[in-house]
Amino acid sequence: MLEETVSGFLLFLATALGAAVTALWAGMAIWTWRDIRARSRDGLAHITATALVALLNVFGLLVYLMLRPRETLAEAYERSLEEEALLQGIEEKPICPGCARPTQTAWQVCPYCHTRLRKPCIQCGQLLELAWTLCPYCTAVQAAETAPRARRRTPQPAPLEYIQDESEIE
Repeated sequence: MLEETVSGFLLFLATALGAAVTALWAGMAIWTWRDIRARSRDGLAHITATALVALLNVFGLLVYLMLRPRETLAEAYERSLEEEALLQGIEEKPICPGCARPTQTAWQVCPYCHTRLRKPCIQCGQLLELAWTLCPYCTAVQAAETAPRARRRTPQPAPLEYIQDESEIE
């Protein structure tokens, strides 16, 4: 009777151990399949990595972990989006000094606030920055811009009704 109990216990232990090893083996193969699909679009790589783990078990998993791509496809996509956003941020985008809205380099005035952005060359017609006094395209000297300045007011004589005596008139 004792012999039957020990025999039954050993059979149960062997069955449980076999089931655990089989579950671990299948779990590693399924995990490898899912992991390689997240890291590569190559169907042959999917099959090879899964077969490697299925045939060599733990050693196959170690080899796969050493050889697998570092980042997933989603991580690579996110990284490329971040790089693209950084590059767009680095590019110099012209903005209107009046309203700070985006402009284009071919515009002479801002269509939103009508601020003058560039001026045409008096000889060749190429657009120039407002501060340039020489055209870099045709080397023509540009006419000095007459910016609206505050006019000097010359003192006007006071109207006669405010003058009290004639000695103030000159």
